[in-house]
This record gives sequence, structure tokens and C-alpha cells, in this order.
Amino acid sequence: MFDTIFSGGTVHDGEGGAPQQQDVGVRDGRLAAIGDLSEATARQRLDVSGLAVVPGFIDLHTHSDFTLVVDGRAQSQVHQGVTTEVIGQCGISCAPLRRRGDRVDLAAGHAPGALGDRQWQRFGEYLDVLADSPLGVNVAAFVGHGTVHRAVLGDALHAGEEEDIARMKRLVEEAMDEGAAGLSSGLEYWPGILSSPHHLVPLCEAAAHRGRLYSTHVRNRDRHYDLGFGEAISAARQSGARLQISHIQTKYGAPAYAGEHTLELIAAARRHGVDVAFDVIPHDWNNTGVISILPQWVREGGTRATLERLKDPAVRQKVKDNPAPMLLIVKARQWSKVKLLNARANRALIGTDFAEIGRQRGVDPYDAAMDMLIEEGDDAPRLMWATQSFSEAEIEMFMRDSHCAVISDTAALAPDGALADQLFSLSGYGWAARFLQHYVRDRQVLPLPEAIRRITSLGSPRFQCNK
Repeated sequence: MFDTIFSGGTVHDGEGGAPQQQDVGVRDGRLAAIGDLSEATARQRLDVSGLAVVPGFIDLHTHSDFTLVVDGRAQSQVHQGVTTEVIGQCGISCAPLRRRGDRVDLAAGHAPGALGDRQWQRFGEYLDVLADSPLGVNVAAFVGHGTVHRAVLGDALHAGEEEDIARMKRLVEEAMDEGAAGLSSGLEYWPGILSSPHHLVPLCEAAAHRGRLYSTHVRNRDRHYDLGFGEAISAARQSGARLQISHIQTKYGAPAYAGEHTLELIAAARRHGVDVAFDVIPHDWNNTGVISILPQWVREGGTRATLERLKDPAVRQKVKDNPAPMLLIVKARQWSKVKLLNARANRALIGTDFAEIGRQRGVDPYDAAMDMLIEEGDDAPRLMWATQSFSEAEIEMFMRDSHCAVISDTAALAPDGALADQLFSLSGYGWAARFLQHYVRDRQVLPLPEAIRRITSLGSPRFQCNK
């Protein structure tokens, strides 16, 4: 007796094998049988002839750390077939904190008062809070280098001395002993941008010793792309950690051959024993926080100190003159390809490009962005924009590599409740559908069985402990 039998579907094994027309039986919420179940009994039998039946999708790179605590239903993901999320990416996790009950400043979806009386400091305490939340997806949580850095040094404008690095390593070890599935870094973001391999390798060693994965948002993916990817490979080589390069596609300003060269660097590392894999976002738009465009010195002292500095015209001019901002598309003033993605104080402008926002406000679009940061106040870190910074041809080239997973780089949301007014990416409600429609069905970059492998079985071993 089964609870449900799905009859006559085209069943994909998730390993890239040829699909077969089979029945699937489910009992007590678990897969119980695959094959000819025509003689079996079930409480309900659903005819799925002509439809694909696939394993649940694994999203290897999300920023749902806070949104799953606020609303664990993860409707934006579940409705796309996602059953597992790997959170704590780009160096940003919800723990450990300096003090119990500290504000989780950088977490996507943070809303004052949303936690009620739930608090944590240690990584294990955060996992306890998460476990007590009704979750619609399975979760593996990474500990973020940026969060660990802030737990030790706060918002100081330096990467730390030897004793600070030792404290960071101990926090990483504690987090992993308490359940963290890996370590992540975000080296284009504050405070990861302050670090060097000298600071990162000891933390990667902690991950390697426990058989955990190191995932990284590399330092640069445009003019100095080879230095950024090379640094990631070097950290993995020195530490012995397995490496996952996050959203590998290079950005506006990179040379045309950057993607091809990057694959050559990775292939060489693999030949010499470094375990390297990577993933891509199935979209040519990049989403990030507006505040990330600011130079390091503007960010010292935290959000309020940053916003005070932005009121100074001289500071603003230095920001505009910065020769190496995070986004060269902004330096090139391609404002029509830069759109507001998430805001609280200026919700009516979401979806509008900054050329138009500047025109409406009668100011330089760069000034409009800085004005809007000030208007957000304490929520400035969650003011987001999207830039058309990626190359479709390069995305397709990376997808053709058998080690390439496909990810959302988004946060689990819901169209109602506490997260109803949140956005995190342009494809947050449709990344899996876009991958399967645009790149698989329409562009035929991958055959469907292989495409399903990229968002199912390929990802599973990457975040599981191998010791």
C-alpha cells in the first residue's frame, strides 16, 4: 500500500542516465518504489503520462539564512522543485555573532522585529533556531568568513593580526563541530575584501581537516579575473580543501577570453590534484548590494558611520573617482543596465534603471544611489541593484563543462507574510525554470537528463563531509 503512485511518468534518475517510463510510489513522504506498480494499491493514483518525474533539486548557493528563520516555507523555491538549499554563501552567515542577540546586519531579508525573542550567538544556536522553524526544504549551512571576521574584529579597517586569525580559525572549527557544512568567503565584499591568502588559508585548513567544502565568491571577476580565480585555487592547494567557485561567470570589463582562460586554470589545478568545481547563475544579470560599490575606507565603523561620510560632497567625489569599484559597469556609467532590485524607502522605484532614477531626481545617477543609501538608514546594506554584467555566451560555455552546477544565488521568499515585500534576485521565483527553458529547451546547451544532473546529483557530494 502506497500513499501516492505517480503513474506512467518519464522518470529521470538524476545521474544523467536515459529516462524511462515508470511508476513511482511514495509512502510516509518518502520515495518507496520505482517500476511497474500497476498492480499495487494506493490511497491516490496520479496519471503523469507525458511529464518528467525527477529528484528534488539541490540549490548549492543561496542566501536564505535569515529568510528561512522568518518564513521557512521557502515557497519561491519549493514551487520550482527545490528540496535542498545550501545557505551561508559569499562569506555571509547568520552566525557566529560577537554577542548574543546582535543585529544580523548583512543577512538577506533581515527585518527588525521579525525574530521575536529568538536569539543566538554560536553557530549551533543558530542551527537550533533554524531547526525549530517549520521548513519546506532541507538545509545545509556554511559558516561565512565575513561573519567570522566581524565576530572577531567588528568593523575595523584591517584584516587582523596573527592572534586574530587564530581566533577566527577557532570560530570556524567550533562552527563546523556544531554542524556547519562548509566555509564560504566573499572577497569582493566587506570585510572579505580586507583579507589575503595569509588570512584565509588557516580557515580553509580547518575545513579541510574536517572534510568540509570551501566555497568562494572570488575577489575579482573583471580586469583581474585571473588573480581572483588563482587566489581561490591557491588557497585550496595550500590547505587541501575541496573548492567550489561560486557563480564563476566573469563580469563586465573582463577580456573576451577570460572564461576560456579560467577553465584552463581549473583544468591545470585538477591535473595536479586540486579538487575544484564551480557553478553558474542561469541569467546574464548580476545582483548585489548597492553599498558594495563603496571603497573600503568608506565602510569603516559600520553602516551609520558609512552613511555619515556619504553626506560629504568631497567623499562622494572620491567614491565616483574610485579607479577599481566592485562593478566596472558602474564606473563606465552604463546606468541603463543598472536597475533597482530591492528597497524599503523607495519601493516605488524597484525595477527602474538608474539612468531614469537620476533623471527623475535631477541628479547624477551615482549621487542618486548614494542618496538612496542614506534614505534606507540602518537598512542600507539591503538596498540592492541588478546589473547586466554577464555574457550569455560565457554562461553557456561554463555550463558545457561537466563539473558545472547551476544555482540561484537568491533567497527563499514567499508572496505573502513577513517576506511578501522582499526581492533578492531577478530569477528568485524562476531560476530553475529559466535554466530548463532558456538554456536546455530553447538554446539546447545541455540535453535534459544531463541538465537535471546539474541541479540534483552533481551538487550532493559537494557539501557532504567526506571524512
